[in-house]
Amino acid sequence: MRKVWVIGGAAVGLGMGFVMLLVVGVYVVAGNLVNGVTSGSRGLAKGAVPAAYKQLVQQWGNLCPALNPALLAAQLYQESGWNPTVVSPADARGIAQFIPSTWATHGIDGNGDGKRDIWDPNDAIPSAASYDCELAKYVKDVPGNTSDNMLAAYNAGAYRVIRAGGVPAISETQNYVKRIRSLEESFAAPVTRIDPTRQAAGAIAFAQSKLGTPYLWGGNGTADQGGRFDCSGLTKAAYEKVGITLPRVANDQYNAGPHPSRDQLLPGDLVFFSDDLTDSRAIRHVGIYVGGGYMIDAPRSNAVIRFDPVDTPDYFGATRVTEDGAKALPTKV
Repeated sequence: MRKVWVIGGAAVGLGMGFVMLLVVGVYVVAGNLVNGVTSGSRGLAKGAVPAAYKQLVQQWGNLCPALNPALLAAQLYQESGWNPTVVSPADARGIAQFIPSTWATHGIDGNGDGKRDIWDPNDAIPSAASYDCELAKYVKDVPGNTSDNMLAAYNAGAYRVIRAGGVPAISETQNYVKRIRSLEESFAAPVTRIDPTRQAAGAIAFAQSKLGTPYLWGGNGTADQGGRFDCSGLTKAAYEKVGITLPRVANDQYNAGPHPSRDQLLPGDLVFFSDDLTDSRAIRHVGIYVGGGYMIDAPRSNAVIRFDPVDTPDYFGATRVTEDGAKALPTKV
């Protein structure tokens, strides 16, 4: 249970002035956004890959120059949401979503136990990396970015990529490549400061307008719900107000952009909390950072939307929401 913080009217007034100064800072702070076009090893963002799979992704993500751990993680998340038992309508199976016929020719015994098990992440994750790198070899002489062409080949087939001289003009394939390259930024540990976003101040303004509103589990702020929210309903509505559509639940919202460190937080960043600090899928709470170590959040039943501190033992990390990052998220994970 989160500790209740009460802020007096005078303190709120002073705090609001400080918050607005910080919000203005969103528009003037400059930085360099990490480009998603390089190959080779990229460190994984804290908790972005569940602990059970992190070592596999880090190891096998470095199998070839066209692949990196963050890119492999983004692909696996796009395919299955880390669910090792999922089956698609097309009978794609497991965490890497192999169709049985593809598995028969490209599945490998990743853990060396003498079996090639489509359902075992210890085989399926290495097989996904191996298949990616095999496709990269097929398209290595095709003009353009080899990693993009590799992903396009995964989606549409190497022959189409070769014939088109790059990512083919197939909307599904183009969107597949763009989604995964955008998601790559969510799974990669930033190597330099992350740019602020222009929508942050508007999201904060929306959240501020809801201060004092009673919490409602599952609340989306609709009229029939009395305009009430739960934690992720508030953050979703705040960013929807500025034209960015987020997923409904907090652990999916974590993947809507890159992840600034605690000392790089800017107003508008989403901040997350969990009882398991190694796995973003276990996130259970989210708020909107406003500066000075505080967020606006809808904390729990029998409470209201309010300011709360972010520096608590269950602080998981943060996400700087981007339009491309939000658009890249799969509708179901």
